[in-house]
Amino acid sequence: MSYKPKTALGRAVNEIEETLIAVLLGLMTLITFANVVARYVFNANVLWALETTVFLFAWLVLIGASYIVKISGHLGVDAVVNLLSPGGRRIATLIAGLCCIAFSVLLLIGAWQYWSPFIGKQAWYEVNDIRMPDWLRFIEPIMNEGEAYEKLPRFIPYAALPIGMALMTFRFCEATWNIWRGESGLLIASHEVEEMLEEASLGRHEEK
Repeated sequence: MSYKPKTALGRAVNEIEETLIAVLLGLMTLITFANVVARYVFNANVLWALETTVFLFAWLVLIGASYIVKISGHLGVDAVVNLLSPGGRRIATLIAGLCCIAFSVLLLIGAWQYWSPFIGKQAWYEVNDIRMPDWLRFIEPIMNEGEAYEKLPRFIPYAALPIGMALMTFRFCEATWNIWRGESGLLIASHEVEEMLEEASLGRHEEK
């Protein structure tokens, strides 16, 4: 489903999401490939590869969930909604949108409460294997009282939680607003996904 942001904020968030998703996928692929080559060709192991891939995957999942809200790609059950009149369907969808906003706000609050200690009293916590890159040393006087980090501080990869939930909240607000304005009908992919799967299945049968 195509998506065309109508505001400057929407365009900015759209660019950030799509760029991050592309970069994260690319980095995960390169790191995993490099680790496989190192292990099976050179009988070596990239110690930080697994942990890095896990963190990148967490960022990808959280930002990807927000992206799927944007394109109405999340799966859902619309059997009851389709029994309603157009007006009733719109009201039900708006209520669902408000529930999604409330849920995402709660997740955002929880994500902030979990992450915020890592930029406070627990700012010295480090990850297990990823070494601290030199170009990030400027944060040491700010976050670690001038003490050098040996490994990457945890607040950097863990920032995926508040950022992902903030994007999710923004996208649910945007989707609900579009339904209120009559520019969209549902929050979910509904039967469009079923039709796409059927078309793909028919295409494979025709090729055979």
